[in-house]
Amino acid sequence: MSLEGGGEDRWVFGYGSLMWRPGFPFIDRRTAVLHGRRRAFCIYSVHHRGTYERPGLVLGLAPGGSVRGMAYRVAASEWKGVYAYLREREQPTETYFETSRDVKIDGNGKVPALVFLSDMKHSQWAGALTLEQQAELIAGATGLSGPNIDYLRDLVSHLREDGVRDHAMEKMLKMVEGIEKA
Repeated sequence: MSLEGGGEDRWVFGYGSLMWRPGFPFIDRRTAVLHGRRRAFCIYSVHHRGTYERPGLVLGLAPGGSVRGMAYRVAASEWKGVYAYLREREQPTETYFETSRDVKIDGNGKVPALVFLSDMKHSQWAGALTLEQQAELIAGATGLSGPNIDYLRDLVSHLREDGVRDHAMEKMLKMVEGIEKA
């Protein structure tokens, strides 16, 4: 699948803020699972949720496991604009690479989807941090899109709304709230 163009509808996979705030026109939204990657706070944020002086953390897709997210079907006629929007939104510092991966839709059937995978060779790759390290980085960090804790709160809240209980993310939210109160 060519990522930039073509004459057919395309799918986009979201595992973080794209799940609740896609920001682009779509004709279908479905629960989807991507195998071989997991949701993780593994990218230092120096733009949206932190600065170069005080980085925060944002989600990426780290190797291993699987991740439940949302897949959006975009009409072929809208694809060029949606792709340009996603590149601008997701790639301010080129911390991800774009690829097409099969995602399982609603538990049955697979479709190729645009996925932004974490670039583990990028200087903003944080790697495998403990929950404590993640909480320390998230607490107090703020970027162009607001406080880092708001991003974590949105994630936990929207995952719950979609029927997903991510106990590690819920625990981290409590840890960050505790640090910020102290």
